[in-house]
Amino acid sequence: MKFTLGVGACLVALAAASPTARGSKKSPLSLVIHNDGTNGTFSSTIASDKISMHVGQQYGTKLMYKGEDLVKNATGAYASYAGRYFDLNYTSAAIYSETQDMLDIGFTAKEGVVHFVLKTGLDGFYSYFVNKALGVQGEFRTLYRLDPGLFPNGRTYLKDEPLPLFSDILSGTNVQDETWQRPDGTYITKYDWSLFMRESDFYGVYGDKFGCWLINPGKDYYNGDQLKQELSLHRESQTNDTVLLNMLHGTHFQAAFSNVIPDGKVFGPWLVYLNDGSVKDAVKRNKAEEKAWPYEWFTDSLYQSRGSISGKLMLDTGKPAAGAAIFLGEPGRTIAQGTTFQYTTYADSKGNFKIEDVRTEQPWTIQAWSNGGEIGGVTTIFQAGNYTLTEGKNLDVGKLTWKTQGRTDIWQIGDYDRKSLGFAYGGAPYTHGLVDNCPANLTYTIGTNSAKDWCFGKSSKGTWSVVFDIESLPSGNSSAVLSLSIAGFSGSGTAIGGSGSALEIVLNGNALSNHATPIASDPSLYRSGTTAGEWHYYEFVVPRSWLVAGTNKLDLTTNKTATRWRGIMWDMVKMEWS
Repeated sequence: MKFTLGVGACLVALAAASPTARGSKKSPLSLVIHNDGTNGTFSSTIASDKISMHVGQQYGTKLMYKGEDLVKNATGAYASYAGRYFDLNYTSAAIYSETQDMLDIGFTAKEGVVHFVLKTGLDGFYSYFVNKALGVQGEFRTLYRLDPGLFPNGRTYLKDEPLPLFSDILSGTNVQDETWQRPDGTYITKYDWSLFMRESDFYGVYGDKFGCWLINPGKDYYNGDQLKQELSLHRESQTNDTVLLNMLHGTHFQAAFSNVIPDGKVFGPWLVYLNDGSVKDAVKRNKAEEKAWPYEWFTDSLYQSRGSISGKLMLDTGKPAAGAAIFLGEPGRTIAQGTTFQYTTYADSKGNFKIEDVRTEQPWTIQAWSNGGEIGGVTTIFQAGNYTLTEGKNLDVGKLTWKTQGRTDIWQIGDYDRKSLGFAYGGAPYTHGLVDNCPANLTYTIGTNSAKDWCFGKSSKGTWSVVFDIESLPSGNSSAVLSLSIAGFSGSGTAIGGSGSALEIVLNGNALSNHATPIASDPSLYRSGTTAGEWHYYEFVVPRSWLVAGTNKLDLTTNKTATRWRGIMWDMVKMEWS
């Protein structure tokens, strides 16, 4: 069975409407169905004046651009979830929307509809996904696996260099998941191509003749907060494919979690942009897409209904919350959010903030925390909620007062920012095994050492000691508070505090008791992370009698024999008078 669907005059609402089949032979935009799936196999071809791609039951292959197949023997374009275990299988395709110069084609699977949007003159295609039945999900992604000969290089906002050679992977020793050691001792791992999603401009793969770029200016459909990290591209270790990865809902650098993906939720649109391999041209195209977002051509009513929210965040001390990280979403754990939509920004030096182009269909909660700098000693989190936006309007929430912990500093190592920045190797480029450079034992003297003398991570067995002087103890029954902020943890998941825990804490010979909640493990430290993983914060009350006027010592000890490259990634250690 074979029939062709082209362009007609009818415009159908995108996400909610039933598919339609209309067309005119005059347009270069088309959907050709070769087999409609009645015998269990579906196959089709989509085409514009710039590209064409064969879309089968599972994969998009034969991606033709300027007379060459960009996929060849690679896997092609597809979507998967629940890790790599389930790929979407298409049972039908139809045109959902059409104009003279645009064709929106939806490919239906039981989990939802993957859309490819073709435009005349467009080098590439837009894509988006409308959920039907993903249900509770940890990982959902689209992938574009391309011919490695045509795409030997990768580019993110963090790096621009050749991908590792497949021959090096084959000759290397596998030391953990997707990580190989070369004979010279260096490592190959796909996690070195990770990035912070909300800091990314665009990323892609390229060669001398062609480039393929993932341009995603609207990131509200990606899960997580400012610290959300994900893979971007890599060399496929089993097939040699060059992989351009779009982690729509990902978990690669977080403790285990999942979200309910609501029926009808739209991920996207994003642009898969093709060119002659020019990074400069891709930069230019990305700027144009950022300017055009939210896209006018995507006529879904919920997508188009947007407003903005602004305010001024002040500490209860009277100082502005300068540089604070601002998150707009739902209440609760920010890095694990992904059921609806998420927005992020930072306050300016006076505490002012504004987030534009926010969807209006739900009430919003604002959360804020220190991003270091002038407020790097504030350990509380601000939260205020139930803000409703109106399309085309700005909601000014006015002055918001952030209640701080209200304690007096004794000492502090590192800024409180949920990151390892400022410490030795903290914030270094993604590098596998960098924590090997951190010592097993360390002594840090307050007033003598500085943050750069404290290493970003602790993996080996041993004790890190903080030596500090107290001139005199306060009168009365004042106690102290030890605050421990951990930027990431990879390990057994046992509690922080007393004997047998992931990190034992002893002050002047007095052991602090285990924290009640076990610490959840994330993969950041052993997946090339050097800045952050999943943040954890603990406070311990220190009786006044445990401290002395004069020299005191805090010991932070790892006694367990940990798997290599597992352990603590530090953010801040702080002691205050309550």
